[in-house]
Amino acid sequence: MLDFWVILTSVKTETHPTYFPNAKVTCACGQTFSVGSTKENIEVEICSNCHPFYTGNDKLMDTAGRVEKFKARRAAASTKAKKSK
Repeated sequence: MLDFWVILTSVKTETHPTYFPNAKVTCACGQTFSVGSTKENIEVEICSNCHPFYTGNDKLMDTAGRVEKFKARRAAASTKAKKSK
């Protein structure tokens, strides 16, 4: 029992960061909400209010024409499938 008491009293309190139960999260779209975190203020670029998966809007980020290349390959594959039937 004495060993347990020594372990309890020897825990360092300075090693853990401060926990903020009502940390403020601000999104680039303007929405704010609170969560529990070790940071008091958090800024994010995308949240559930503006994320395409949750909103149903498709925001395609085209990098070097990848979307067009994909659409062209998809169209070519569908025409090949129709010709082979």
